[in-house]
Amino acid sequence: MNGRAKLLAINVGLPQDVSWHGRTVHTGVWKRPVTGPRMVRRLNIDGDGQGDLDGHGGEQRAVLVYQIDSYRYWQEQFGRDDFTFGQFGENFTVDGLPDDEVCVGDRYRIGEAVFEVTQPRVTCYRVGLRMGEPRLPALLVSHRRPGFYLRVITEGRVEAGQEIVKIASGPESMTVAEIDALLYLPGHSRERVARALRIPALSPGWQASFRALLDQPDGEPAGNAGLTPASAGGPPPAWEGFRPLRVARIDAESRSVFSLTLADVDGSPLPPALPGQFLTVRLRPDGGGPPLIRSYSLSGPPDTAAYRISVKQDPHGVASGYLRTHVRVGDVFEFAAPRGAFTLDAGDAPVLLVSAGIGVTPVLAMLYALVATRSPREVWWLYGTRDGTEHPFAQETRDLLARLPNAHRHICYSRPGPGDRQGVDYQTAGRLSLDLLSAVGAPRAAQVYLCGPAAFMNELPAALAASGLAPAGVHTEIFGTGPALNPGLTSVPARPVHPPAGPPGTGPRISFARSGLTVDWDPAYASLLELAEACDVPTRWSCRTGVCHSCESGLLSGSVDYSPEPVDAPAQDNVLICCAQPRDELVLDL
Repeated sequence: MNGRAKLLAINVGLPQDVSWHGRTVHTGVWKRPVTGPRMVRRLNIDGDGQGDLDGHGGEQRAVLVYQIDSYRYWQEQFGRDDFTFGQFGENFTVDGLPDDEVCVGDRYRIGEAVFEVTQPRVTCYRVGLRMGEPRLPALLVSHRRPGFYLRVITEGRVEAGQEIVKIASGPESMTVAEIDALLYLPGHSRERVARALRIPALSPGWQASFRALLDQPDGEPAGNAGLTPASAGGPPPAWEGFRPLRVARIDAESRSVFSLTLADVDGSPLPPALPGQFLTVRLRPDGGGPPLIRSYSLSGPPDTAAYRISVKQDPHGVASGYLRTHVRVGDVFEFAAPRGAFTLDAGDAPVLLVSAGIGVTPVLAMLYALVATRSPREVWWLYGTRDGTEHPFAQETRDLLARLPNAHRHICYSRPGPGDRQGVDYQTAGRLSLDLLSAVGAPRAAQVYLCGPAAFMNELPAALAASGLAPAGVHTEIFGTGPALNPGLTSVPARPVHPPAGPPGTGPRISFARSGLTVDWDPAYASLLELAEACDVPTRWSCRTGVCHSCESGLLSGSVDYSPEPVDAPAQDNVLICCAQPRDELVLDL
């Protein structure tokens, strides 16, 4: 670093509501310079605040730093001369401290306060909103000028004009620009990732991302496991698009659940599936009308001769009703390859398979896999349903558990019927809960796999994770659409999915498989994300420019173009919907 670094401006601002694309964003990205000394505290500078504490602020991200040299760079890039201090949402505008020289773990004294560099800025759409440059989040990464966060080691007063004095160097000498590129840009050298994990000052969130990259097996297809679990779901799908499978068998499992056993139409072996994955079926009950597309978990043994899916008939379910009333042995339907990251981990930790209702299906496939390997692991089978008539696979699971040396079983009926025998058919009258798991002696340090209806999944996973009952891992699977992640947006009511307003588009069909909606593409939308938002399909995003991978989703069939191109490619057969447009008919796992 040449010359002395200097604090040019202290910029603060409290969160405010800003109008954006017809919605309201609560954000603290608007910062303005202040005069005189300011007290810097562990979590903030006096007078400052963040609107989204999940993505900004906190002890590891108390102070954001950006450099005047980067101001000059972007002024030239954009042909602008209207920048003022705080323009990039930073708290400290500095002369010096370039991203390609400052290292994570470096410590600095400014005035009375001492700071430590913890991580690069995590770019999100709000810096682009502030600048009026929607692509800025991607540009900050690709041009290697992200800026960085400081942790406050010693609280104290600071003032613009003060010298920035380096008092310690971070171990491993990895610069902010290098750390940022290591996570967001292609490459992800395992040796450099391991080096980054040896930096104690690196924030816990970045450490978790780098551990996920390090854990990603060599030879895995393209994808960034450090940014999204969607890239860490095992091998790529076994076939592209949809292929025909024949119904070889139909079985009633309970009053409302039935199973379809599926085989190759020519009798050839099927590609192996991972326990916990699902199949997506495309039905055409109306001939040339929009298809019905639904996903159902595999529920059978790890068998290449056939797949088994199990379906709960919903009284108002069009697809489940059609399958129940119209499907016969020998019928042929189109299926996408097995997918899903909710899969059984290897290891020797105890396994808790916890489910309710039709959520039994993916964990039943896991139970089959444990039996197939004669696993010596401690296995707990915990299941809840209404009564014996709604208890699918009751005898099947008893037989499987009897083949494991360390198996435990506990069944809950919320409303036992007159013929249900406590101690035989079920153990507890009531619902599965955290208290019940503790009472029955479920082990700590277990791998927990949870699947069930919405109310069950809204309560139990968070309670388990917070309890310390299962610190080894809590894995969840949600049927239907997942929870939305739209950072900063306020007052976003949940609405049923629907076609977009206005006349139908003239482009290819876009099917949102989990939402059960098929619409025609309209090129007036800049991206698949914008189309999904127009349909109130729940979405997850942050940068909206192909950097953060929050929007990464399964691409079950079809192909896309990108504008802008992603900074790092998604996993094979996945898509970044925030910057993708369809080339042809698509089926998305949304």
